[in-house]
Amino acid sequence: MTGEFTGAPRDVAIVACAQSDHRRRTDELSEVEMLMPVLHEVLERTGLTTADIGFTCSGSSDYLAGRAFSFTLALDGVGAWPPISESHVEMDGAWALYEAWIKLLTGEADTALVYAYGKSSPGSVRDVLTRQLDPYYAAPLWPDSVALAALQAQALLDAGHADEPALAAVAARSRDAAADNAHAQLRGARPQGEYVVRPLRTGDCPPVGDGAVAVVLSAGDRARALCARPAWIRGMDHRVEAHSLGVRDLTDSPSTRLAAERAGAFVRPVDTAELHAPFTSQEVVLRRALRLDDGVLVNPSGGALAANPVMAAGLIRVAEAAGRVHRGASDRALAHATSGPCLQQNLVAVLEGESRV
Repeated sequence: MTGEFTGAPRDVAIVACAQSDHRRRTDELSEVEMLMPVLHEVLERTGLTTADIGFTCSGSSDYLAGRAFSFTLALDGVGAWPPISESHVEMDGAWALYEAWIKLLTGEADTALVYAYGKSSPGSVRDVLTRQLDPYYAAPLWPDSVALAALQAQALLDAGHADEPALAAVAARSRDAAADNAHAQLRGARPQGEYVVRPLRTGDCPPVGDGAVAVVLSAGDRARALCARPAWIRGMDHRVEAHSLGVRDLTDSPSTRLAAERAGAFVRPVDTAELHAPFTSQEVVLRRALRLDDGVLVNPSGGALAANPVMAAGLIRVAEAAGRVHRGASDRALAHATSGPCLQQNLVAVLEGESRV
């Protein structure tokens, strides 16, 4: 289902957001123990209880957890009895948000709880992510996520769209921006570091860690009653590139551009953009695809370069953008999420605050 509901008569908004402090390791916590405080916090901000929620949707990965149907443990913590309307996506939580948005647009629910979590510390996320690759040609070679990002970065440098100092500047700006973000793992400018896989250095790569995020959606006047300044979802869409890396231009992201067009991102300029760019080179690609100039504040939270809990980082971008709308720091914000190697799948949401008299 595509995002053709951008002109729907029913307005849907994000009314509350909460996230954990993202850490490199949470050995003392299970996924449920990491998630529950976040769920309690986001419901407390609206005054709602789980019984008031019309639809619940989550995003996580069994591959990270190392067991099948791992999301059911978290669902037990949420409370599945009495029976609730619930769904789950084996994707970043931003795609769970999309499903919940559709549910509210169609009138099947008036409120929704969306959450996502990732606990990468027990294993090697670089190896786990190889399971997303084409199973016949790419996956048997075991190219890990950093190697593939380096392939994309080198293509970008060869095309003349960036150089290594420009990538280092993206890293420094992102981590400086995270200085005031209490949830981020990395704060303040960091040295470039040594090469991980050329041309990517340590500073060009995201931290790997554990974390959780949750948001509450509501429709129409109910949203206004729950939040002083709701972040209205004016449009949302997601698109996918070809699975084979060999048939793609890694220096561009046409799926991001198309998703942004469908979401209405180019109708009027945005003032803020939260981009899910785990590698510095990917921010360069996304900026070009989304036509973002220097007048747009990009990743004021620090982005995925400052905190990158896998399966939650995309939904965090939406939550950070919505939070700025709630606080009055942004009037029209764009949020982006990605999944798969080299920006394979991309989601774009446009959020707006109502004009203040």
